[in-house]
Amino acid sequence: MIRDRVKKILQELPEGVDLVGAAKTRTPEEILEAIEAGLKTVGENYVQEAERAQELIGQRAKWHMIGHLQTNKAKKAVKIFDMIETISSMKLAREIDKCCEKIGKVMPVLIEINSGEEEQKSGVAPADAVSLVREMSGLKHVRVMGLMTMGPFAGDPEESRPYFKKTKAIFDTLRGMNIPGVEMRYLSMGMSNSYRIAIEEGANIVRIGTKLFGERT
Repeated sequence: MIRDRVKKILQELPEGVDLVGAAKTRTPEEILEAIEAGLKTVGENYVQEAERAQELIGQRAKWHMIGHLQTNKAKKAVKIFDMIETISSMKLAREIDKCCEKIGKVMPVLIEINSGEEEQKSGVAPADAVSLVREMSGLKHVRVMGLMTMGPFAGDPEESRPYFKKTKAIFDTLRGMNIPGVEMRYLSMGMSNSYRIAIEEGANIVRIGTKLFGERT
């Protein structure tokens, strides 16, 4: 079933849109089945789950951190992830930079935008995004590659559209600024219920879990 779902989604996505399989709570075996069906990037919410999955899978896929990363987990995270999509503070960015320097790595990152300005969600406020990116551009071992946002988790997918529009506007503003050391290449928006709307609004990375792996048990 996972194999069929992955193939169906990959066929449906427009050219230039990358699929991240949101693998929270999934077993390494389920993730491996998705990779064998063509999934190239796995998104994990927790460092420990990514470590467990990598023991079985290794580097057969790219690994993105798509959950909130605590500063004290940065040292492990920089070793196992190819991209961190959830940077929302200078404190975390500096810690990642420091940990990457020690292992001779430059970490591609996305800035997480709290586009709904919801207290319960992580992410930088839209009004503070430009100043955060400017400040981060001076870090030598972190490279800002774009933006990410969540949008509402459920409900009518159309309700996500204003959040995606707002994030795309920030993305376009930053791209137009040509900040040295910053490359606005990726816009990661949309999940299982909203990815089609996200693509319409400019997303070129979508993070899909339930539609690939089925409902969580």
